[in-house]
Amino acid sequence: MDLGVRWKLHGDGRTPAPGAVVRPDERLSWPRTLGLGAQHVVAMFGASFVAPVLMGLDPNLAIMMSGVSTVIFLLATRGRVPSYLGCSLSFVGVAAVIRAQGGTSATVTGAVFVVGAALFLVGLAVQKFGARIIHAAMPPIVTGAVVMLIGFNLAPVTASTYWPQDQWTALLVMLFTGLAVVCLRGFWSRIAIFLGLLFGYGISWVFDRIFGRIHSPSGGAEAVAHWRLDLSGVGKADWIGLPSFHAPSFQWSAILVALPVVIALIAENAGHVKAVGEMTGDDLDDKLGTAISADGVGSMLSTAVGGPPNTTYSENIGVMAATRVYSTAAYWAAAGFALLFGLCPKFGAIVAAIPGGVLGGITVILYGMIGLLGAQIWINAKVDLRNPLNLVPAAAGIIIGVGNVSLKFTDNFSLSGIALGTIVVITGYHALRAMAPAHLKTQEPLLDSGTSTYDDPPSDDGGQSARS
Repeated sequence: MDLGVRWKLHGDGRTPAPGAVVRPDERLSWPRTLGLGAQHVVAMFGASFVAPVLMGLDPNLAIMMSGVSTVIFLLATRGRVPSYLGCSLSFVGVAAVIRAQGGTSATVTGAVFVVGAALFLVGLAVQKFGARIIHAAMPPIVTGAVVMLIGFNLAPVTASTYWPQDQWTALLVMLFTGLAVVCLRGFWSRIAIFLGLLFGYGISWVFDRIFGRIHSPSGGAEAVAHWRLDLSGVGKADWIGLPSFHAPSFQWSAILVALPVVIALIAENAGHVKAVGEMTGDDLDDKLGTAISADGVGSMLSTAVGGPPNTTYSENIGVMAATRVYSTAAYWAAAGFALLFGLCPKFGAIVAAIPGGVLGGITVILYGMIGLLGAQIWINAKVDLRNPLNLVPAAAGIIIGVGNVSLKFTDNFSLSGIALGTIVVITGYHALRAMAPAHLKTQEPLLDSGTSTYDDPPSDDGGQSARS
């Protein structure tokens, strides 16, 4: 049985040819692969630490179970879908509502366990009936919009949480990382995100020595005086230690609050698989159901021991977009590092000490890359955004997702952000399509034809008329 754990060496294993990509069944040399795995860990660490903290769960357990879930995912998809499963941010609001109702950590994980089970069953349905049921519900206009709103929904995290902590460090890190991605050559350009983080650590240390403490928000809403790089927690942390475990508890009220998130997770998984397929050039439709089921199993296993739910991570898709290395060997390395880090509170403290300004500079680039993958889906599928049938639901859903718009049903239940935006795109598209006149269901230009001249075939005058 092929489990996708055999990789061909790409070229000489050191420097891929200009423009070349390292495919999922290929790898670079093991030292470089381990380096890329470390970069994937760093990319997912921020959200995978923040999300469980916001949910009131153990972040070290979250990291460890993200590695376990990633291994399950890679084995289930036979190494064809390079993705990392990290802690899902979609459940942060759900956890807050459940706790506001008097729920405990066990109640939160119990509700999310049921969502994981529902996701697993959806994946089985996709495996049985084919990806067409997903594509029928989420054609390219929908999947592109969902990928875009997932990426851009993360923008407020950068704008309100990371960037204000140290705007000048964030700006320098953003500039350094951008230059590294574009200007460096060979392997160095492929670990540009990791280099940006190292640069950020260094510049934060230097600024602390030159300018002293900075007065800005740090872990709270109020500005306080603090060091940019605070490593005090590292000395207090143990080298080896188990995270805290607990069993889930099931309450219908909490389950009903959490279940709607499964809609966002289905769309998120479909969008991520679609994005990975677009980047690798592989048709991954046959693995869509497996990927969804594997995500569900990973979340069930994590929540069964008291951890948070997991999902395919946009941050790591952004790393792949930047490095053009899609090797699943790098994800195996990342999973191994995560397992070790989960058992090492001290290393977790080091990564948790990444200055907020550094994360601000990095996430400006990464989150933007994620969102623009949605636009790439539209371009490759030749989606006509001049058609109001495509334009209206995508526009509304993206604004809701990016703006984190909320729709309150009761005092204890509301939908917002990614979940609400996804529902608006999906239901809006199909409702409008059912009522639209026949001529709107074609791909013919329906708005100002002047916007479509770049699509016209070359004319006898060498294309001058199309550009005039």
